[in-house]
Amino acid sequence: MLPAVLISVLLILLLWCLALRCRRGHPLWRQLRQFRYAHRGLHGPGRPENSLAAFRAAASAGYGAELDVHLSADGQLVVMHDSATRRMCGADYIIERSTWDTLRPLTLDGTEEHIPLLEDVLPLFQQAAPLIIELKTAGSNAAALCARVFDLLDHYPGAYCVESFDPRVLLWLRRHRPAVCRGQLSCRFDRKSGVPGWQRFALSRLLSNFLTVPDFVAYCHTDRRHNAGLALCRRLWGAQEVSWTVRTAADMQQLERQGCLIIFEQFCP
Repeated sequence: MLPAVLISVLLILLLWCLALRCRRGHPLWRQLRQFRYAHRGLHGPGRPENSLAAFRAAASAGYGAELDVHLSADGQLVVMHDSATRRMCGADYIIERSTWDTLRPLTLDGTEEHIPLLEDVLPLFQQAAPLIIELKTAGSNAAALCARVFDLLDHYPGAYCVESFDPRVLLWLRRHRPAVCRGQLSCRFDRKSGVPGWQRFALSRLLSNFLTVPDFVAYCHTDRRHNAGLALCRRLWGAQEVSWTVRTAADMQQLERQGCLIIFEQFCP
């Protein structure tokens, strides 16, 4: 009886380790590790998040940047964190249901800054620093979003990596752009996240990795402690950890000592 139980436990542990599979040693890490990354650009007074002003400030200060990309109803690559425009623009539109002609006139957070497109942001970093590009899916548009993004990125000579909470994005990348550095975004999803229970369990524990084989895991730095799955991704599979969103110099220094890349905001390192 005891040997059978032991074999079952070992088999479960083996399957768990295999489920966390990552890809190690992407050649871009030598360059990516030279930078810290401003979350949604180096935003502050007069420089709203995900605005051209925030991205210019990040590039000028020598930082890389993390940014968010949505697919509009007419196929434009819109840079904004939320699908809904109300928080940043005070107007009630959903990006995926809206055309660029509708979204273009909106201004950000009471400033004269407008919502940018990805094609507007890329030239700011081409000769400056890498970008961490997060793809924001909605419904079943993952493949369409990825294809449209790479219509642009295939001709971009600058350095970048791509991340998403949605494993379908990473699966698309593995199949269609295997050379691109890809990362799984994650955190401890709570019940208010809107993610179904079984998906919360699987995604927070990185159990889709065996399908997507990410190069890195971008994990909420306040959720990373005592996360055995994340630790195994790093130690067993050699995945790079990216920590978001770091808001103090003390946290940044501690995480960097542990080998993490930093996505920061609310202070300048």
